[in-house]
Amino acid sequence: MAPTLVNVAVGVLLGLALLGAAFDRRSIVVVALAAATPDLDAVASLVIDGATNALFHTLLLPGVAFVGLYWDTCYRERSWLGERYGWYGIRVAWVALAAYVVAGIGVDLFRPDGVNLLYPLHDRFYAVFGTFLLSSQDGVHLTFVERGEGLLWLTSPGTTADHHVASWVNPTPGTGLETGVERELHLVRTGWQLIVVSAATVALTIRLWEAR
Repeated sequence: MAPTLVNVAVGVLLGLALLGAAFDRRSIVVVALAAATPDLDAVASLVIDGATNALFHTLLLPGVAFVGLYWDTCYRERSWLGERYGWYGIRVAWVALAAYVVAGIGVDLFRPDGVNLLYPLHDRFYAVFGTFLLSSQDGVHLTFVERGEGLLWLTSPGTTADHHVASWVNPTPGTGLETGVERELHLVRTGWQLIVVSAATVALTIRLWEAR
């Protein structure tokens, strides 16, 4: 799984781009928390086998949230969210949902560990990684799409029964707080992740300064 700090950074960038007039300290915190929320399934893995990148990384949760939010804000004569928080609350809710899906789930999908996109209805991790290039001799070379054992045409590293996604909470297969196990909390793993975190930090600092 990608470091949670990277998920938050991508969420902050989405918030800066989409919040518009709803931007303030409170709204950007809500969006950042939404981006980090899926990684809480690593904590749940202490009691549920294979929960990391599955329990809260499933698209079913934001799917239900999308239906409920769309119905409340687009179909009801009087929106509950609108009456309680006004246009501000509606805008923040939609951006937070986008951050959950794109920053919270999407970033981890583009990692070899993969994400259990349809858990628990369909227990299989999927990952999007490969290359897309144009060769003067071989033409188009695309390896992102792969017909495997699952429903989706993506690489599948396994299921919750045979695929463990390591985290600092639960670095080894199984559940429980084992002693004598090295635990590593990664803030960034690669150079591009450092760039994303740095860009989000600088952009947020400037935006907050301008808002003053």
